Amino acid sequence: MTFASRWVEPPDGVSEVEGGGLAAGFRAAGVAAGIKPSGDPDLALLVSSEPGTVSAARFTASGVLAAPVVLTQTRCRLDALRAVVVNSGNANAATGNRGLEDAARMQGAAAMAAGVHEAQVAVASTGVIGVPMPMQGVPRGVLSARAELDPAGDAAFWRAIATTDAFEKRLTFDVALPAGGTVRVSAQAKGAGMIQPSFATMLCFAQTDAVLQAETADLLLGVCVKRSFDRISVDGQLSTNDTAILMASGASDVVVDPETADELALGEALDYAFRRLALQMVRDGEGAERVGRVHVRGGHGPTVERAARAVANSPLVKAALNGGDPNWGRIVQAVGAALPGAAPLPVDVHIQGVQVCAGGVAVPHDAAELATAAGAHEVDYEVGLPGEGAETEVFFSDLSHGYVRINAEYTT
Repeated sequence: MTFASRWVEPPDGVSEVEGGGLAAGFRAAGVAAGIKPSGDPDLALLVSSEPGTVSAARFTASGVLAAPVVLTQTRCRLDALRAVVVNSGNANAATGNRGLEDAARMQGAAAMAAGVHEAQVAVASTGVIGVPMPMQGVPRGVLSARAELDPAGDAAFWRAIATTDAFEKRLTFDVALPAGGTVRVSAQAKGAGMIQPSFATMLCFAQTDAVLQAETADLLLGVCVKRSFDRISVDGQLSTNDTAILMASGASDVVVDPETADELALGEALDYAFRRLALQMVRDGEGAERVGRVHVRGGHGPTVERAARAVANSPLVKAALNGGDPNWGRIVQAVGAALPGAAPLPVDVHIQGVQVCAGGVAVPHDAAELATAAGAHEVDYEVGLPGEGAETEVFFSDLSHGYVRINAEYTT
């Protein structure tokens, strides 16, 4: 799928690599291991060949953590990961001690295949919750994946981590740094439903061949996640399995030092990559037809955050977005519910730049112009609250018949 959005533009110095491929030092593969009843690819392996690889990771904030998240957080060196083993078709969540044992078996098999210590292998899973992992084919699948590891294996890797995704979410580009060097960034992500900030049912694996300090990798990942995967919502639901991992092989020999123009340029490139992948998740949205962006400003941080999430997660707003209906009353209703008070809230509302509400009161506008604007593929909602000094944004998908159908039939 060709990506284009007025909300996400590539920074200077970033050039797309046609056909994709992984950053230098990395190889990946995806195979079928019998986890999905369909027989589709469902086991993926990503390996760095460089002993000095550094990494960083972020995980779901859910109070119910899937076994692979628990294992990776407690048994892995998150600053020195050399490999990732991922399965789709089963979340391995709410599976008790057996789930932890199965995740450990996956980790051990991948460590042997990659030739690294178990503590350097992260495990990730996605799929149905509460069903024990069908492990019969997993060890053999890991061996098959090892035999197919390829520097151009990002497409096969992505296919094996996808679930209800309707299209690919992967990218590769080169980044020209101010000091003169060039590094490559590649990333693969999955996610289309159970998407809510503090991630989503989402997995993202990013690679660069830059030489980074572990602290730099952690800083860049943390900042970029907050501006991307933490800014999206499909259905307001928080997953048990969310994982985002950044690995830097150093294979390019291009050093990116902290607090330099090169670090800023690489950070902008990663930010672009993550925001682009995050927006693709919203655009996929399990049957989504339109994408909305709510931008709230005024007041203070917690206030604008509550208001933005209330609009993005409102079934009424999302249904209106799906139908191209400029029913702005649903927006002020959502904001009011999120920010209750004794006095009327003097809220301002614009849809695609057309003002429909000022100080909590309807204002005259061109109904035909508004209807046309609300029917766009990407729709901007701007909400102004009393006060100054804070602003935030959330990208969200509409609520479609397709979403209901997919989730009504997910396990059957």
